[in-house]
Amino acid sequence: MDIPKFSDIEDAYMRIEKYIHFTPVLSSAAINQIAGCNVFFKCENFQKVGAFKYRGACNAVFSLSDEVAQKGVGTHSSGNHAAALALAAKQRGIAAYIVMPENAPEIKKKAVKGYGGQITFCKPTLQAREDTLSEVLLKTGATMVHPYNQKEIIAGQGTCALEFMQQQDDLDIIITPVGGGGLLSGTSITAKYLNPDIKVFAAEPEGADDAYRSFKSQELIPVQTTNTIADGLLTSLGELTFKVIMKNVDDIYTASDVEIIEAMRLIWERMKIIVEPSSAVALAIVLKNKEVFKDRNVGIILSGGNVDLAHLHF
Repeated sequence: MDIPKFSDIEDAYMRIEKYIHFTPVLSSAAINQIAGCNVFFKCENFQKVGAFKYRGACNAVFSLSDEVAQKGVGTHSSGNHAAALALAAKQRGIAAYIVMPENAPEIKKKAVKGYGGQITFCKPTLQAREDTLSEVLLKTGATMVHPYNQKEIIAGQGTCALEFMQQQDDLDIIITPVGGGGLLSGTSITAKYLNPDIKVFAAEPEGADDAYRSFKSQELIPVQTTNTIADGLLTSLGELTFKVIMKNVDDIYTASDVEIIEAMRLIWERMKIIVEPSSAVALAIVLKNKEVFKDRNVGIILSGGNVDLAHLHF
């Protein structure tokens, strides 16, 4: 599989610009004081479907030829990618076949249905997701759009950092959460091309730390069991995203669920915006490792804001 180049990200931006929101960059004096550095938040929680995933899904859907597109697209996803693909397909006027685990958050099931996605439920294991999707693709002839391990997806996610670095051109560090690694990969390609001196860090929950372990051991270690509130970061890195991350990323840090909830609460209370736990991991590692970030200009991509409010417990 080819690693996307910066030119692929530029092409993606031209392709999707009219379909996506140009999201704002916000900051908080109170959070800067607490963190001991200048934090700039790229608010992808304000993106369509409430997450950055819409960028990659849009690029993948609108990259297809008319002939291929007419049979629809399919994927397996527990949430944001599913909703993103359903909406991108709707924008193009084609079908989206989504395989979701039975235990996916209700808010995400509702979103997929609302965007016209055709859901097939399966058991909550990767094997069940993959097997069910294979059956659906065989039956429909739809094109598989991987949640992260695909060139078009990575290039689409990389457009977020492209906007971010135009909006805030003095960043010393840029941080994204990492699950499957699509956002991190795309961000790292963009950031290192535009500023070879910038540091690219990833933030991951301790209860799903396969990217951290893979990065440190320099070999791909799939996640075995997960236990974290950050439901958007449960997936393992793909071979393609792992390759990009090993080439471009400077370090990966982890945070506990308690630290993630504390960071999420801080964003809610000080900035008056809703982010999901997966988004708050990046701020959690800044607060946990203050010496690393002291007095620096730190860019954080707030990846999404889809919180299932029915399950809120502090």
